[in-house]
Amino acid sequence: MAKIFVKVEESLFETDKDQLIMHSEYFRALFQSGMRESTQDEFHLQSLSAKGFLIMLRVLAGEQPLLNCEEILQVVECAAFLQVQLLAKHLVNLINTDNCLFMYQAAATYGLLDLFHSAALYIRDSYELLEEDIQLLPPDLLQYVESLLPSTFVAVGAHTPISGFLEDASRKIYFLDEHNNQWESLGCIPDNASTFLAGVATLDNKVYIVGGARGANKQVVERSFCYDVDNNSWSEFSSPHQLRYEVTLVGHEAHLYAIGGEYEKVPVVSFEKYSLSSQTWSFLSELPQPAAGPPASKAMGRIFICLWKPLDTTIIYEYDIQKDEWIYVSSIMRQQSYGHCMVGHTDNLYVMRNGPSDDFLRCIIENFNLTTKQWTTLSGQYVNSKGALFTAVIRGDTVFTLNRALTLIYSVDIYNWKPKKERAGFNRGGSLHTFFLRIPEATKLLAKQNRMNELKSHYSIRKCSS
Repeated sequence: MAKIFVKVEESLFETDKDQLIMHSEYFRALFQSGMRESTQDEFHLQSLSAKGFLIMLRVLAGEQPLLNCEEILQVVECAAFLQVQLLAKHLVNLINTDNCLFMYQAAATYGLLDLFHSAALYIRDSYELLEEDIQLLPPDLLQYVESLLPSTFVAVGAHTPISGFLEDASRKIYFLDEHNNQWESLGCIPDNASTFLAGVATLDNKVYIVGGARGANKQVVERSFCYDVDNNSWSEFSSPHQLRYEVTLVGHEAHLYAIGGEYEKVPVVSFEKYSLSSQTWSFLSELPQPAAGPPASKAMGRIFICLWKPLDTTIIYEYDIQKDEWIYVSSIMRQQSYGHCMVGHTDNLYVMRNGPSDDFLRCIIENFNLTTKQWTTLSGQYVNSKGALFTAVIRGDTVFTLNRALTLIYSVDIYNWKPKKERAGFNRGGSLHTFFLRIPEATKLLAKQNRMNELKSHYSIRKCSS
């Protein structure tokens, strides 16, 4: 391992040359240039801060430090000058309501395009909360934010394809029109698709459905489907090698991850990923134990799952993408209580567990902080009527939960979820899949036209029958 020395301001850093070549386009070009500087073992970087360079080295070493605004500016400058993609990705993971406007303007100044776009999307999704501050942006930056589509809350019920019931309302995907406080249909899932015990995830503004079951005997569905909201169309793609239902599906960085599940009523340890570019599935390291529908979430650009162990133990594992291995993170023991749902927000994982004596109506939320490695129980109990908490998804600093009665929206605090507002409930029985999509107006108009045509057709049939 070749060592070099880099002087930044008055500080001298000893670092790994190969690591710099791997992650920095600036150093890669320098060392491969053949110029006199490429053979030196000491360099002096000007126009950068020592603090920003030190944080870069920490990130390259695998750390994920939280940053204040002064540090963010120094790191943005360093990521742009040295062209370090990993550092830019870390900044994206740190975007929150407090720093999104600062990140946006800093990224615009230094030309970090991924950070610029990600911060703009975050601001667009938090427009109502940040509106006064947003109006202070320079006109071109304001115009770019307002040109983006906001995320919309979307839900689909548990549907199993059974002949004779293809027009059942559970086949439809709905989005919440927050302004008019009503649910509107985007149309139906394909005839042969199942959302009952299926893995459902979003990636790059598309919805993916993998696995699922057909009928009461849980016959596995062998086909997988993708919904492209931009052109309001469905397509099929290949299914995992291991057929399964009650599978957990996670979309992350151009890949889908199918985690666990059941096949012929037996839990599996199988874990596979699907590459969007090659359109192929491949097996990965097996789960630490068989698991059907394990809670899973992403936080800080990482994938986590919850598994159960007797007695009364919920264990968090992280999947290390680079090493292809499951890493134990932490565990928590609570009498007669296990984690049933998990959502990530900045460097926090929130685990929803049942109350004492299998009480699923009044649930407890546990917070595990990835930076401090500490567990904290959120104050109070959270009503889980009709499983609303288990539908939780996060947009910005806001949690959306859903049941038949209402959409309950919380604002996220580290140690508390504060009820923020209520919206219309989702009048469908059974379990629900919830997620966010950026829905073009053209798609909404087309869906509306299709609904009008359905109503006209239904009215014509009734008129002819009478």
